[in-house]
Amino acid sequence: MNDAAPSRRIWLCADDYGLSEGVNRGIRDLIARGRLNATSAMVVGAAIGRDEVAALKRVAADRQRCAIGLHATLTAPFRPLTMHFRPTDGGMFLPFAKMLRAGLLRRLDPEIIHAELMVQLTAFKDLFGRDPEFVDGHQHVQLFPQIRDAFLQAVREAAPGAWVRQGGRRQPLAQRLGAPKALVLDVLSAQFRKKASRANIAFNPAFAGAYDFTGQPDFGVLMRQFLDCLPEGGLVMCHPGFVDETLVSLDPLTTQRETEHAYLASADFPALLAANNVTLD
Repeated sequence: MNDAAPSRRIWLCADDYGLSEGVNRGIRDLIARGRLNATSAMVVGAAIGRDEVAALKRVAADRQRCAIGLHATLTAPFRPLTMHFRPTDGGMFLPFAKMLRAGLLRRLDPEIIHAELMVQLTAFKDLFGRDPEFVDGHQHVQLFPQIRDAFLQAVREAAPGAWVRQGGRRQPLAQRLGAPKALVLDVLSAQFRKKASRANIAFNPAFAGAYDFTGQPDFGVLMRQFLDCLPEGGLVMCHPGFVDETLVSLDPLTTQRETEHAYLASADFPALLAANNVTLD
């Protein structure tokens, strides 16, 4: 009698393709090694030219399972693609905290948000020659009040076959209380899932990968925690890459990206997957 637990196929998604050439290079390297099976691209990023897109498409085509999605972006230091987007700060989107606060206070215009997301979806199609397989959000902006309605409407209209990313976990409450950042995502995701279900839009059944980037924790230990209780089809978010000047100028998450890349590229990572009967294929 075989008592082994059935294998779980999960998504391991690298965010921020297009942010910088160093991030792009790190993501492509891991896809080539079979250590990632999804990445989401920022069409407003500094390194999302056609050569970078072609390089991603080539490496993804060599893998049995590698999804490419849109990383919808509505926060600073990035700039909107639509001329009349509001609110802005110095021509850029609002910073994360201000955008979240504006949504919570119902100060956003969903029609303006919708228009920007439709243009980003169109830009993705122009670059990649097809619809995104899934759509998520930079800094989890797709989960914010008011934005989530516009986000789901845009996906339904412009990428009807895509699934979307929710950020709620499937762990016991006692475990979830120890991670404040992830707990916020749990709360925001509850309404997002309800709205996505009503719109008949598929989403990942569970999420992991949020942690305090400033503390430089052991990523191998974190990955073991992320896999715990993650069901079939669950998604782990990650941010691998190599530091370059563009990254430093645009994002506070820098050297930790190289830490993530090093672990995912190491022999320890496939051993962890095997020990937990998890597969990316």
